[in-house]
Amino acid sequence: MSDEPSSSVEFRREGGSTNDPPEGCRSRSGSSSSSGSLVGEAEEDYCENSPWVFIPEPMFTKIFLYLEPRDMLNAGQTCKRWNKLSRDDYIWRKYFQREFNVDTNIGLKPGAESWRSEFKRLTDNVPMVMTDVLTNHSHQVLHVSFSHNGKMFATCSKDGFVIVWNSAYPSTIRDSYDMRKLSWKYTQFSQFNQSDTLLLVSGVHFGSPHSTSGEIAVFTVQNGFRLRCRVTNRPYDIFGTWFSDQHLLSGDLHWLAHLVSSSILWLNKANQEVDSEHTPIRNQLYKFYNRNASSIRAIMVANCPWLGDEKKDEEGAEGPSTSDAAGQKPTTEDEEDDRRIGNPLSHYQMNQDQAMDNMYRAGRDIDLDFPYVPLENNDYASPIHYLDEYRREYEDSYYESSDDCLDDDDDQEDDDMSETEDLDNLCPKYLIFSTGSKTYTPHQIGFKRISSVNFPRRVDPGPSLKERIALRDRQRELEVIMREMSQEEIRLQYILQNETPPMEANWANYEAVADRFDKVDKLIDLHGHIIGMGLSPDHRYLYVNSRPWPKNYVIRNPLEPPPIAQEIDIHVIDLMTLKKVGTMLRAHKAYTPNTECFFIFLDVCDNYVASGAEDMHAYLWDRYYGVCLTKYQHDDVVNSVAFNPRDNEMLVTTSDDYEIKIWRSLSQAKKLGIQPVGKAIEFRKLKSRTTACH
Repeated sequence: MSDEPSSSVEFRREGGSTNDPPEGCRSRSGSSSSSGSLVGEAEEDYCENSPWVFIPEPMFTKIFLYLEPRDMLNAGQTCKRWNKLSRDDYIWRKYFQREFNVDTNIGLKPGAESWRSEFKRLTDNVPMVMTDVLTNHSHQVLHVSFSHNGKMFATCSKDGFVIVWNSAYPSTIRDSYDMRKLSWKYTQFSQFNQSDTLLLVSGVHFGSPHSTSGEIAVFTVQNGFRLRCRVTNRPYDIFGTWFSDQHLLSGDLHWLAHLVSSSILWLNKANQEVDSEHTPIRNQLYKFYNRNASSIRAIMVANCPWLGDEKKDEEGAEGPSTSDAAGQKPTTEDEEDDRRIGNPLSHYQMNQDQAMDNMYRAGRDIDLDFPYVPLENNDYASPIHYLDEYRREYEDSYYESSDDCLDDDDDQEDDDMSETEDLDNLCPKYLIFSTGSKTYTPHQIGFKRISSVNFPRRVDPGPSLKERIALRDRQRELEVIMREMSQEEIRLQYILQNETPPMEANWANYEAVADRFDKVDKLIDLHGHIIGMGLSPDHRYLYVNSRPWPKNYVIRNPLEPPPIAQEIDIHVIDLMTLKKVGTMLRAHKAYTPNTECFFIFLDVCDNYVASGAEDMHAYLWDRYYGVCLTKYQHDDVVNSVAFNPRDNEMLVTTSDDYEIKIWRSLSQAKKLGIQPVGKAIEFRKLKSRTTACH
């Protein structure tokens, strides 16, 4: 098989040729135009005795399967019979399975016209050719995100800038902002709101090497790129996300005891210009308990209309694990280097122990029992293996969209009009985040159902300044009196007043303080370091990048996370059942150790799944068939990828090589008259022809 398959030109050869001599050979009545001619009689005699006349169609099918697709298409121009055979869907199914290494048990994708059309789609309609290389960033490019209308995309970089681009060819800068003016170290994440009128930008503050302080800024996109509000965000890798069109989520972290903290999620107004000090601009949404130095990270919100139809009869939410890992030696982390690759994980800092740190680094060379074997072909990435229920449900989820819950009005310009009504008639949602319970590195996916939100319309002013001063003075007097009393006398005083003596909370015992926190509805442990998550367009499926731990590894110290594999797994979770329905093992590469692991973002569109990797490539899989189709070259780590939501044939990749590359399909490049500047590496893993023909 040649490296380049048949192109769209060959696929347009639909009709048979008007010159059909083999078709005439099948007619025993002969040709009237050749009767009376010795030459015509000879040709007729030859045609009637030609072996091609007597070959049955199954034999033709077997012969065609020995041909390459382009050769079979050419053969189909010979006559009407061959043309009909060249469009036989059985043959194209064999070609499709052989050419793209698709499991023979996987049927045709729901909604697809034929195997032939699917072969054409994976040949002509996959982002394959590089049409733009954008080099305006002066440092590593960490993230890219598209607007919902597909007209813009935003990039974040360690140079401190956020840049908004026009996605039409050739891509040009629409707006930009240097966040270093606001004491940011760099920008790390961005997201457009549903109406594409606002842009959320998340970043990291300047500070000590191990600072976890971050901030979220909101910019207007229409009628000028203006800073609208700023919200604190800690730790910075909580990222932040849009909750609705005019409200966003941020986080805060409070340490309660050794290795124990609480993560508070805040619901913030995107417009914080208020007329009164009594008008609230944010409200606490949830407060979660964290153990073993873990915290809430990478929050996202999924619109789940099916939750409104379910009965709320499962009150026994699965809370965090109660595993106890205390009294162990603390570990250490290296100081963060500004030239360090990727966006590193925020983490809890303890007393440094250089010997333990050296053991971590040496652990990369230890022969650990990972349940994986090296790929036979380093140029090929593993397929996604789905459970049967995924493909049974695929057709329904393929045509349904959670956007029905949202007001998708591209012409909406009056932001304030919907601000007070933005949280009314809220579509049921899932709050999704990564967290941990055994160690500080995120290894679990948490889910919290959100059915309604009450945002106060007025802040309770509380006591006046005079009243607060008087209350403070009384408390001080009481403290002086209590210091002169014994514990028994204090206890008797409370008993005489029919009050319960105040007790200091035992934060290390979750059961003792559980009533002070919100419960997580569901936790899914992936037994590996979670480095990225992405939702399908209909918000039905969650795709997760994870670097697995060694099999049966026992964590003895939460500050000593397990070594992680150099391969990235992709897990697929059905948000309707909250169960894993697909897994891709040993998918793509990552090399950094657990203490330096950073985020590798992935993206999902209707037809494809794409992800960055540390091997200087991004990868793309067909979402339904699960097979890897191509990989995209860079000169350094690929941190993020994003599909154009209105055009699945356009993909943007960003890298530590400071470059942004835009990839389009062969069909789109030809339609737009673009001269490609490069081409991706295409995966066409063929079996032997003999095997394929059988």
